Amino acid sequence: MKNESEKYGHSSDPVTRREFVKYFVAGSALSVAALSELNASVYQSITSLNQECIQDESPDGVYWDELRKHFLFEEGVIMMNNGTVGPMPKPVFNTLIRSFKVQCTNPFDVYNFIPRKIEEVRHKLAKFIGASPDEVVITRNTTEGLNFVVSGLDLGPGDEVILSTMEHPGGTHPWRLKAKRYGITVKEVPIGFPPESVDEFVGAFEREITPNTKVISISHTVYISGLISPIKELCQMAHDKGVLVLADSAHGIGMLDLDMKKMGVDFFATSPYKWMGAPTGVGVLYVRQDVQDKLWPTIASSGWDTEKTARKFETLSQRADALTIALGEAVDFQNAIGKQKVEKRIKALACYLKRELKKIPGVQLHTSDDPYISGGLTAFSIEGLESQKIVDYVRDKYNIVIRTVGSRVKGTWIRVSTPIYVSYAHVDMLLEGIEHLVKRRG
Repeated sequence: MKNESEKYGHSSDPVTRREFVKYFVAGSALSVAALSELNASVYQSITSLNQECIQDESPDGVYWDELRKHFLFEEGVIMMNNGTVGPMPKPVFNTLIRSFKVQCTNPFDVYNFIPRKIEEVRHKLAKFIGASPDEVVITRNTTEGLNFVVSGLDLGPGDEVILSTMEHPGGTHPWRLKAKRYGITVKEVPIGFPPESVDEFVGAFEREITPNTKVISISHTVYISGLISPIKELCQMAHDKGVLVLADSAHGIGMLDLDMKKMGVDFFATSPYKWMGAPTGVGVLYVRQDVQDKLWPTIASSGWDTEKTARKFETLSQRADALTIALGEAVDFQNAIGKQKVEKRIKALACYLKRELKKIPGVQLHTSDDPYISGGLTAFSIEGLESQKIVDYVRDKYNIVIRTVGSRVKGTWIRVSTPIYVSYAHVDMLLEGIEHLVKRRG
């Protein structure tokens, strides 16, 4: 039987300060595989899998089964709720632990060497999301990023902000606070579950815009319904009318092949610890270069008034830099697989789940069939079956983790995530459990 260090991917020999500094001071010229033999073996495995499947943009079977082995799951756990918090791949965990060790071994390295790594991560992130490093702010989560934007915009009585009726509390309460404090007007636009088309979605917002409208604040990845809002088309319409767009994309990074420039969004907040495999407690905020002068920093320390880039929104002094360094490793892990390949796998699993759910009597889907406006979250309800009963049953029977979404007022649904470490066999197990409960209901 493996000992604990082998089980969790640790070397039995501790990493010396000299070795750590060698890895982290060497800069961008040093490949991530050189961090440790443990990480190198993972990336070599992915490289070999990619070579075997070089002609297949969306491989199945052994490819994803092998990738699943690079995550540190407890025995038997089938995680289909990474829309809340997802697991870390082994290389990310290894990097996180080794980075945290710096302060234990020599705190001098924390402020002398680590800042160089943070800038490397910023550059990685920028390339990963189709942005400039000068537009990237490293936050703690999506909610913090949203609050930075809401708090930082100069708005007052008479100014209007448009939300939808499907926003997360992290996207509604900052605006409610600003309305109470500064007298702005907040309007909500009802959106279908799901909307029938892109035109229906964009048109609903366009009809609500007035000369006083300053901002549209919208969930890009809707946690309740699984909708992927057509941000590109929304931004085109909004910008034609002089309106800014703030996107809450808590689930976007790691699920979708993001490109800020193509989307044209002004502000974009996301949480890489859901779908991307980063540790909890690190987030990303994109602030488009052309609108940075419209935003005041929320937290001020040295640099808030002299920095000319989005870094002025990040003057937070010391923080848990190990989380950010591990985020950089998560970017490397996703890049090793390929962003497009990841998105296609996630959507293929979701499409299969939705197709099979439709065959079950009484199921009502709340997520679109259109892959352009849907991703890796699938929401549904079943007539005559309590949502929580389904969640509890599949956890007890199959060790499948899913969740409910909604409220007592609006009703609750079941929400299922289909990340890359889930297989079609796992989806079939979930469907089997649902069918069993439906038959018992009858």
